[in-house]
Amino acid sequence: MSILFINGSPNKNGNTVALAQTLLKGKEYETLNLTEYKVYSYGHKFKDDQLSEIISKMKEADTIVIGSPLYWHNICGAVRNVLDRFYGLVQQNELSGKKMYFLFQGAAPEKWMMEAGEYTMKRFAGLYGMTYMGMATDRLEAQKMSEKL
Repeated sequence: MSILFINGSPNKNGNTVALAQTLLKGKEYETLNLTEYKVYSYGHKFKDDQLSEIISKMKEADTIVIGSPLYWHNICGAVRNVLDRFYGLVQQNELSGKKMYFLFQGAAPEKWMMEAGEYTMKRFAGLYGMTYMGMATDRLEAQKMSEKL
């Protein structure tokens, strides 16, 4: 089973990565740091855009873990760009058979913020055929969720 962790945080040693390490403890996985890739906003077309590389890695993986810090009451921009850009490039159910986990944390999130983030990720997973396995917002939740992995 191949596991891909997509880190939306610009901090490679921050809380989002710590949640991934807890969730994936003892498992072999590849980390993709979105801040190392050029992913332009929806509607832009530049030759150096690297979204196709990210999509290719997602298609190769059996399990996809997407991690985002909570910025401005929502999913971070790096993850949002990837989600937005899927439209038209990836067909519905094209990632069928894959499991998707979501890691979402912030300093003082309100309940509605967490619910909005999870709703978005559930819809994203469902649209592209992935099985949504849940969201972890702290290490205890990530540890519990690791039992399903």
